[in-house]
Amino acid sequence: MNHLRKIAAPGLLALALFGPAVQAAALVPPQGYSAGIEKLKTGPNDFQCEAVPTPYTGPLQFRSKYEGSDKARATLNSASEKAFRDSTASITTLERGVSKQVMQYMRDGRPQQLDCTLQWLGTWARADALMSTDFNHTGKSMRKWALGSMSAAYLRLKFSDSHPLAAHQQQAELIEKWFGRLADQVVSDWSDLPLAKINNHSYWAAWSVMATAVATDRRDLFDWAIKEYKIGANQVDAQGFLPNELHRKQRALAYHNYALPPLAMIASFAQANGVDVRGENNSALKRLGDRVLSGVEDPSAFKAKNGEKQDMDDLKIDSKYAWLEPWCSLYRCSADALEKKHEMQPFKSFRLGGDVTRVYDPQAETRKH
Repeated sequence: MNHLRKIAAPGLLALALFGPAVQAAALVPPQGYSAGIEKLKTGPNDFQCEAVPTPYTGPLQFRSKYEGSDKARATLNSASEKAFRDSTASITTLERGVSKQVMQYMRDGRPQQLDCTLQWLGTWARADALMSTDFNHTGKSMRKWALGSMSAAYLRLKFSDSHPLAAHQQQAELIEKWFGRLADQVVSDWSDLPLAKINNHSYWAAWSVMATAVATDRRDLFDWAIKEYKIGANQVDAQGFLPNELHRKQRALAYHNYALPPLAMIASFAQANGVDVRGENNSALKRLGDRVLSGVEDPSAFKAKNGEKQDMDDLKIDSKYAWLEPWCSLYRCSADALEKKHEMQPFKSFRLGGDVTRVYDPQAETRKH
């Protein structure tokens, strides 16, 4: 009898330890993230891994580029913008660099490209970078943007059918634990804000937490991102406007557009995990996208709403419409929206992890030829 108990015990122990985890399906990103390396290149190459940007471990106290502006936060201050860019340069270099390296690796499959990414992320993880609890609004904003950029790029490595991380388990674990710590801090930074303070920043925070939830398979982070998404969706009014973005005067339309990428990505990731938020607040995300697209054609509705002629400069940049990829995968896009999407492809946005078109519309390349 004892002999039988000894055999059974490990099985029972495994059940006790892993029972609930086995029942809950592992979190996954949308289907396109499983794409393999496009074409393994083995010939000579000129890829050079640049020096790792110095991990940022100081206080996250940065000047705002809108310093001195009134509460609309719509007038750029060039001196404080320069100070902001200088003090955050290593963070932005990391974000852009990791995104670019992952795109190159998924295209060419050269081991040096992957090693470079893991070296950059691993160095910052070991330094426990970006974790300071001494921060201002601009500092906590940088933290969540950086986390979203890194986690979203990393997803392409983690879920690729080419399994690039299989031989790098220790590095992957180190990086994912750091992402998890960062996400916990982002949740703390952006939780329980009054509705008047919830705007595009909260949506970007929720996107960074969603990308990390899937990268680390953490259902608590996933649930928080969904909760924040719903708060955002319920801010969209019947005409498709976001009241807190209308306060941005001449930049209101640009900020409505800027609110769309994180919301559309969260909805797409929710869908991939069996949670359908498309209908939230009478399909608020669809309404918001339609309002922005019509505003880009004719901004007068925004002027009628807040009395300001809209600054259209930001809206002339194709990559700012990267949200069209996940959005058109969630809803039936109008012929005009699809045409706009096809004209602007491919969409590359480091804050969304790189080449968004490769993930959502891999056939786009063949249409261009």
